[in-house]
Amino acid sequence: MSYAKPIWARLQLLFAHGVAKWLSHGKVQARVLDEEVLPNIDRVEPYGFSYRPKPGAQTYLLFPSGDRSYGVAIVIGDKQYNMQLQEGEVALHDDEGNHVHIRRGGAIEVNAADTVILKAGVKVRVEAPVLEVTGEIRDLCDGNGREMSDMRAIYNTHTHPENDAGGPTDEPNQGM
Repeated sequence: MSYAKPIWARLQLLFAHGVAKWLSHGKVQARVLDEEVLPNIDRVEPYGFSYRPKPGAQTYLLFPSGDRSYGVAIVIGDKQYNMQLQEGEVALHDDEGNHVHIRRGGAIEVNAADTVILKAGVKVRVEAPVLEVTGEIRDLCDGNGREMSDMRAIYNTHTHPENDAGGPTDEPNQGM
């Protein structure tokens, strides 16, 4: 009796490639072999990194013991949103053009296609020989919704009631 055929058939059931039909936080429904729909596959994500691809994403599935009733999606990806990277580069990105791109030579590019919101108490620290920022900078720094540029305008026009000569002070930066 040959055991090769049943073993080969079981091995073929270990892996599958499909298309995601529906995704939730921890599950995916995938269509494999153009007909088989697997409705309740667990999603596995790397520690500290979460993502939720759109339906139509490529899904790579693993079935322990070749049992199709229990599967795990080990990789879910979508080639239509891949970024063009140089060898050795890394990027986090989404389908709307938002990305953090770590380029060769130490340059880091951050692109926010829309407004970035930081919650109170969040600290962003940048250490770089050169920092280039484009777009509008919102710097609500005094806790009252006043931007740094407004505070600078107030400072530049303020006076004090007295100085060493006995009269009001001149405006700061006068004559500069």
